[in-house]
Amino acid sequence: MDHQEGQKLDNINTLETRDEDFVERGNNNVSDDNDQDEHSESSQSHQAVDESDSSEDEVAPRNTIGDVPLEWYKDEKHIGYDIAGRKITKKERQNKLDSFLASADDSKSWRKIYDEYNDEEVELTKKEIKQIGRLLKGKAPHAEFDPYAPYVDWFKWDDAKHPLSNAPEPKRRFIPSKWESKKVVEYVRAIRKGLIKFDQPKEEPRFYSLWGDDSSSADRTKHLAYIPPPKPKLPGHEESYNPSLEYIPTQEEINSYQLMFEEDRPKFIPKRFTSFRSIPAYENAVKDSFERCLDLYLCPRVRKKRINIDPESLKPKLPNKKDLRPYPIACYLEYKGHKGAVLSISVEPSGQWIASGSNDGTVRIWEVDTERCLRVWEIGEAVQHVAWNPLPERPILAVSAGADVLILNTGFGNEEEQKEIKKLMHIGTPTSDDSDETSSYLSWHQDEKYDCIRLRHYRTVSSVVWHRKGDYLSTLMPADILFSIPSYHYFFFCSKHRLMSAVLIHQLSKGLTQRLPFKLHGLPVSLAFHPTRSIFFVATKKNVRVYDMLKQKLIKKLETQLREASSIAVHPAGDNVIVGSKDGKLRWFDMDLSSKPYQSLDCHRKDITNVAFHRSYPLFASCSDDGTAYVFHGMVYADLNENPRIVPLEILRGHASSDGRGVLDCTFHPRQPWLFTAGADSTIKLYCH
Repeated sequence: MDHQEGQKLDNINTLETRDEDFVERGNNNVSDDNDQDEHSESSQSHQAVDESDSSEDEVAPRNTIGDVPLEWYKDEKHIGYDIAGRKITKKERQNKLDSFLASADDSKSWRKIYDEYNDEEVELTKKEIKQIGRLLKGKAPHAEFDPYAPYVDWFKWDDAKHPLSNAPEPKRRFIPSKWESKKVVEYVRAIRKGLIKFDQPKEEPRFYSLWGDDSSSADRTKHLAYIPPPKPKLPGHEESYNPSLEYIPTQEEINSYQLMFEEDRPKFIPKRFTSFRSIPAYENAVKDSFERCLDLYLCPRVRKKRINIDPESLKPKLPNKKDLRPYPIACYLEYKGHKGAVLSISVEPSGQWIASGSNDGTVRIWEVDTERCLRVWEIGEAVQHVAWNPLPERPILAVSAGADVLILNTGFGNEEEQKEIKKLMHIGTPTSDDSDETSSYLSWHQDEKYDCIRLRHYRTVSSVVWHRKGDYLSTLMPADILFSIPSYHYFFFCSKHRLMSAVLIHQLSKGLTQRLPFKLHGLPVSLAFHPTRSIFFVATKKNVRVYDMLKQKLIKKLETQLREASSIAVHPAGDNVIVGSKDGKLRWFDMDLSSKPYQSLDCHRKDITNVAFHRSYPLFASCSDDGTAYVFHGMVYADLNENPRIVPLEILRGHASSDGRGVLDCTFHPRQPWLFTAGADSTIKLYCH
């Protein structure tokens, strides 16, 4: 049977009910032809007929979609494509009444069938009708085929002495096999017992979940890679027309919404109505629907494979706190005597004394072990910062109060050290070339009242930092204050050096002052010297800039990713830096690794006022206005392939809050794992292990 005939026979399976009448009428019409064919069959029964394999008479199908189901084109205006790639449009279907009238007028309508694959009506020829009639009678479709043709022995017996097998046929080939019957019985019993189950046809559910996920729908996931859109958020109690009283905000809360950022402001404010009739129309109904349509149409969706991972396995395995001892745990001593908030504290390099500056205008020196106050200076202004000289043989103290920085002689040390300190405290005439330029914003004075050196700035000095050698110190004037200077200095500070003048470096032995020879891109908030190298750190509100003072160039820029930085501390090894911020976040930087934070710690609820490293123990701490101080374990390894290990250890509490301020400063003891904290409650606390 050739390809064209087989294709038309396949189309017979999709005939409509009218084709049944066609078969009955066709049988009557071809009965005479079949009688004539029987005589021709008897005459041609002994003729060998070779069927032709030629495909010259075959007609290629018009539709070239292959085995694609036609259901896919059910909602389209075409049913496929021809061999040229053009769409085959669907023909208009006639209703049953028109098709019946057309068939009544057409005498050959019983020969026509509808080809659904090509969307056309096909008229069968007489030869095809004869073949259908023969098939209905159970005969071969071709009249030339002889089912009783003589047997042709294809094996050549000329030179064969013996046949392939001369054995008689065994009896088992003619009787049913008892083993097959036993196997059938076993299958029947297994089916009855339910051991063998057949696949049941899947029934489509009549109902479906309105709010369910349609990603498992058979129609969606049968062929195409369908990704369902995310479901909108379901309405809750707040969207009710009569919510509970706890969901209805007060007028104060509604007024506080106006002070929030637009992205943090609630999108819907619950209201209460007595009935459905009093509910007004939703204002943003059209807007929300339009945005939802845009999300469905424009937002790309990507299928992500969800991996089942135990959340506990993702937590880092931290060591036991007992193995990380010693570290400060509890408050051991309290130093009381100030009448105002203690703004700054500093420990002497040997760890025997501690200095503190307060808002009451006094500077006090305490003995660490006995809580005894040894000396008091009445400065007269709020003391912003105090800092001991890092050299033990120079027991001098730098104090910033208002626009002045005082270099005080504490009186400690032996006679030789005091002689050297008195020589150091004597100010000579500045010999620098830019002395005239620096005199416009800073001056050196000999203070007779306190027998000290007074560095007079034009604006408030917020912090003082000593160099490791004890001869240099740096002062910081907040840059946002520089813009409100007196009018006669307006020209200088509005020049290109106005930000550079916010950071000054003083040399105590020569009495010289110089500006930072770099242009600061941002407002500086904190300073730090490198513990071993000639590197200077300047923390601005957004980043930390690292300068090489010998080469006078910028060597690194650390991106804090914070809203506003507040303090900075450098690890004793010099390769790691921590930065505190005014939004309670702490950033750890590994400068050998990257310019971005290695670790981010979100620990405090309010502003971080200061951060500090311990000189010898792997500890660092942070203090905040929320009245707490956090102690961390921060181990830095000499092996560059091993990252620093950071473990939170303890939360130290005890300071009372005053005027919204808590712990204002913190520093470690230089030799012991002790932490000193200064609070707004005018006390200093010592936490020991």
